[in-house]
Amino acid sequence: MEGGVLFEHGHRMVAATIGLMTILMAVWTWRIESRRWVRNLGLVMLAVVIVQGLLGGLTVLMKLPDAVSISHAGLAQIFFSLTVVMAAVTSPRYRSVTRYPLPVTRLQGLSIAAVAIVYAQIILGAIVRHKGAGLAIADFPMAQGRIIPEFTSSLVAWHFAHRVFALLVAGHVVMCAIRALRSRESWLTTPAWSLIALIAAQILLGGLTIWSGRAVAWTTAHVAAGALILVTSVVLALRVSRLAAAGNREAVAEPVMEGVA
Repeated sequence: MEGGVLFEHGHRMVAATIGLMTILMAVWTWRIESRRWVRNLGLVMLAVVIVQGLLGGLTVLMKLPDAVSISHAGLAQIFFSLTVVMAAVTSPRYRSVTRYPLPVTRLQGLSIAAVAIVYAQIILGAIVRHKGAGLAIADFPMAQGRIIPEFTSSLVAWHFAHRVFALLVAGHVVMCAIRALRSRESWLTTPAWSLIALIAAQILLGGLTIWSGRAVAWTTAHVAAGALILVTSVVLALRVSRLAAAGNREAVAEPVMEGVA
C-alpha cells in the first residue's frame, strides 16, 4: 500500500463503494419515486456504473490501451453528470416549479449546447492526457513561443486542439452564464456565477499544469475543475429546461382561463 499501489487500490475501493450506493439508490428510487422517468434514470445509472466497472477492469487487463482508458474517463463524467441530475430532479425546489412567466427557450438551447461542448472538451483533455501529449507544447499562453505552433507530431496537434477548443468553450459558457444572469432568476444566477468563476479558475489551472511540468496536484485539479464545469453546466441546463417547461404550461393555461372568464 505504498505509492501507486495506494492510489490504485484506493480508487478500486471507492469505485466499489459507489457501485454499492448506486444499487441501493436504484432500488430505493424504484420503490418510492412516482415519476417513471426518474425511476428509469436510476436504472440507467446502475447500468452505467456496471459498464464503468467493466471498462476499469479492461483498462488494467489490457495494460492501459488509449481507447479503453479514454472511454473509462469519459463514462465517469457521464455517470457524475447523471448523479447530479438525480440529485437535482429529486430536490423539493425542482418539483415545486409549476409556472414561470418569462421566456427562456433561447437560453435553453444555449445551455444544452454548453453541456455538449464542455463534454467534448473533457474528451479532448482525456485524449491529450492518455496519449502523453500534456507537455507536447511546453509553454503557456504561447505555443512554442508562437501563436500557432509547428505541428511536428500528432501530439502537438492534439494538445493545440485542446487549447483552441478551450477558447470556444470558455466563450460559449460565459455567454450562456451572462444571459442567465440577465434573467435575474436566483435559481439560474447561482450556477451562472459558479460557471464564470470555474472557467477563470480552469484557465489558471491549465497554465499551472504546463508551468509546473504537469505536477500531479495541478493536473488533478485541472481535471477536477473540468468535471465541475460539466456538472454545473448540467445543473444550469436542467433548471432552464424546467423553467421553459413551466413557461409552456403558463402559456397553455392563460387561454383556458380567459375562456372561463
